Amino acid sequence: MSEQESPPLVMTFAGVAGTGGAGIQADIESLASIGCHAAPVLTAITVQDTQNVKSYAAVDANLVIEQARAVLEDMSVDAFKIGMLGSVENVEAIHAVLMDYADIPVVLDPIILAGGGGMLADDDLIDAMVNLLFPLTTILTPNSREARALAPEADSLEACAQELLEAGCQYVLITGTHERTVEVINTLYGNRRQLESYAWERLPNSYHGSGCTLAATVAGLLAHGLDPVAAVHEAQDFTWQSLKYGYRVGMGQHLPNRLFWAQSEEDEEP
Repeated sequence: MSEQESPPLVMTFAGVAGTGGAGIQADIESLASIGCHAAPVLTAITVQDTQNVKSYAAVDANLVIEQARAVLEDMSVDAFKIGMLGSVENVEAIHAVLMDYADIPVVLDPIILAGGGGMLADDDLIDAMVNLLFPLTTILTPNSREARALAPEADSLEACAQELLEAGCQYVLITGTHERTVEVINTLYGNRRQLESYAWERLPNSYHGSGCTLAATVAGLLAHGLDPVAAVHEAQDFTWQSLKYGYRVGMGQHLPNRLFWAQSEEDEEP
């Protein structure tokens, strides 16, 4: 019997959420759902429910480096996905790792605020992220609130995107869930201009882990060999479907159903 071909491998740096809806669990589930293998590196432990993050503790930066290098020296990684960072020291640690693997694409979800509004990054951490990680980032995936927080002097979302591109990101995808529009408008920027605009039906609920789902899926599709624009488009479709089939298990936000395709297949059976 011939040896089974291994799936694309994505290393994800993220925090752990006890809800199972966001963070590293969301990354693992999203990546598995699209046929990737996840190599998780834990950056923070959070205390949270489906309404908000109550507190968190960053993992020691040396341990972050050790987790990553143990895998990288053993396995061939096809893409990196970065979520919650936890501390300036962790930003520096991840930067040190990425510098040794400059040819591997990086998707960065710049997590600043929790869904319930709790702060997950202070000014020092944001500055470190911008200065150390943005120049290494293939695709940045902020929501509109995060984009404004990262470029506070910009007078429009397009101006925010231009500032983030100038900071070193190759592409910036700004999602519009928080904007007061009939449809959700997501916009992709690159090469100093707007590249694409995507309109998605606005769903009736709010969701815990939607940004993690999107960024992890983009990374997974890059690992599969898609170009950035195609990966961004397909990842949005996957994320929208996972939200459409989402469910509520707590008293706060709904959770994405990242295995929606399995449920759809079951529903179609006679």
